[in-house]
Amino acid sequence: MKRYFAVAAIMVATSCTSNTNQKVALSATDSTSAQVADAAVPASIKLKDANVQSIYNGYIALKDALVGAKFEEAKAAAATLKTSLASQKGCESTAVTADKIAAAKDIAAQRKDFTSLSTDLIALFKHADVESGTIYVQHCPMANKGDGGDWLSSEKKIQNPYYGDEMMECGRVVEEIKSAK
Repeated sequence: MKRYFAVAAIMVATSCTSNTNQKVALSATDSTSAQVADAAVPASIKLKDANVQSIYNGYIALKDALVGAKFEEAKAAAATLKTSLASQKGCESTAVTADKIAAAKDIAAQRKDFTSLSTDLIALFKHADVESGTIYVQHCPMANKGDGGDWLSSEKKIQNPYYGDEMMECGRVVEEIKSAK
């Protein structure tokens, strides 16, 4: 039990965070969405802070590029995301991770770094002020050589960024981040 608290404390301390509170509902379903860098996220996801919204939009664009195994699009989305993260207080180290994804030599390296990026951003969005919609936290137990990997999505439908069309539907929804209203 102490180990879990220590891991949770480390994740919160090293991830980007926000001061707002958020209700998180546990679930066990499936999800995702397809966007281009800086394109609008489905109208159902609206965050109070404009920069946090920009981070979310950039993250979804990156995730969707990885789902489609679009290496160059993933590079561009990661570079855009890096800029948004660098301007968010507390997200400087996460911006470095986004930069690593932008500079990666292949999609396998991008997907590997996507795991730590997702961990940090899941922590950010759990504390973000969601005005409307639901952000789904999804998990693939087979990602990262069986260590598993999480990601965020705007839809329940699973579209796996770690495997793309090799195992598109591998995963499940593990949490839902919703408006506190």
